[in-house]
Amino acid sequence: MPRALWKGAISFGLVHIPVELYPAESRHGLDLDMLDKRDFSPVGYKRYNKETGKDIEWNDIVKGYEYEKGQYVVLSEEELKRANVEATQTIDIQAFVDAEDIPIIYYEQPYYLSPSRGGDKVYVLLRETLKRANKVGIAKVVIRTKQHIAALLPMDRAIVLNLLRYPDEIRSMSELNLPDAKSKTAAVSDKEIKMALSLLEDMTEFWQPEHYRDTYYDDVMALVDKKIRANQTKTVMEAEPGEAPRQSAKVVDLMDLLKKSIGQKGKKPARTIKEESSDEERTPAKVTKTAARKPAAKPSARPGAKTSTRTGRSAAR
Repeated sequence: MPRALWKGAISFGLVHIPVELYPAESRHGLDLDMLDKRDFSPVGYKRYNKETGKDIEWNDIVKGYEYEKGQYVVLSEEELKRANVEATQTIDIQAFVDAEDIPIIYYEQPYYLSPSRGGDKVYVLLRETLKRANKVGIAKVVIRTKQHIAALLPMDRAIVLNLLRYPDEIRSMSELNLPDAKSKTAAVSDKEIKMALSLLEDMTEFWQPEHYRDTYYDDVMALVDKKIRANQTKTVMEAEPGEAPRQSAKVVDLMDLLKKSIGQKGKKPARTIKEESSDEERTPAKVTKTAARKPAAKPSARPGAKTSTRTGRSAAR
């Protein structure tokens, strides 16, 4: 089983369901390394200080928001979490909608949600309720410093959390030159549609995902094997790994919480359940560090995060 990417709770009315988040996809592809074409040595990237040119270790790196040119507010991982503890540890269901109401273009990335200690019963309750109602839960969740909207869907014995795109992340189709069905150049007749429907019927079958595979990968690997047999090879070297998160929540009288939750729409539910990682104090941090440079004349921070360009490999999602 892979390591949990995130630990927290689903907030369902006044009910909290302790859960862990796991990746639902396993990406495969050609693992092609970059080589120097002059001597076929591997090309490497390193983290370095742009002022001194010296290499730096991971434990010497902090994150900062550049609010003016050369001016940074430094934020630690703890400060980022404490900016809104509840948001970073809660999948907060905002509403329930019909699954078919969400256009497929909004779906971005799937994850599995698994109940953690003490959460089995409420997990099953939510899963079976979604199945019977044929609804999808729409929630907010913070993952790796970004707040996402997400759809919670039942799938067999699991609840799947699928991250959704925000409307402003989807380009308008008006930017495209799309033909109208009634235009002179693209108009189709009923006869042509009937013929196409006939072809569609002939090609219709049950969805069997195991019938599909990446044949391009197979073709390239066949080429690799052929070159190995022909002794067309060069000698090469190696690479490096990643890291993990935290824990939360507990459950109370289920029927009581469900009754109290009805009619709560629009109200901020009171927290009735304390989260179980009580080793940590949840006091919001006030620390704001600025780089030791003179502040620029502009007083306000720019809206919208800026992503700095870094030479170094970013961790896989």
